[in-house]
Amino acid sequence: QVQLVESGGGLVQAGGSLRLSCAASGNIFSLGVMGWYRQAPGEQREFVAGITRAGSTEYADSVKGRFTISRDNAERTAYLQMNSLKPEDTAVYYCASGPASYTRWGRGTQVTVSS
Repeated sequence: QVQLVESGGGLVQAGGSLRLSCAASGNIFSLGVMGWYRQAPGEQREFVAGITRAGSTEYADSVKGRFTISRDNAERTAYLQMNSLKPEDTAVYYCASGPASYTRWGRGTQVTVSS
């Protein structure tokens, strides 16, 4: 089974940056796609960004131009570079992976953006 461990969350002022990391262990065939979701208090979990093994990416409209997803296949790690952060980006961020769709989830890391 794949295990995902997120790191890099924290408190930052609006306009600041954070870089999240997701370290994966287990079956590499379950890492066809890696991505990030987030969930704010009282809200449903929402897709943020995803990347395939070949490097194709997709982003939620709300983060396009501000967030960048990347991955290191050799290190089994995915990253989310978040720039120009806004208070509405405050949420628990979850790493996700799967062969083709997201089937495994990490425990999440808190990101708080102060105004």
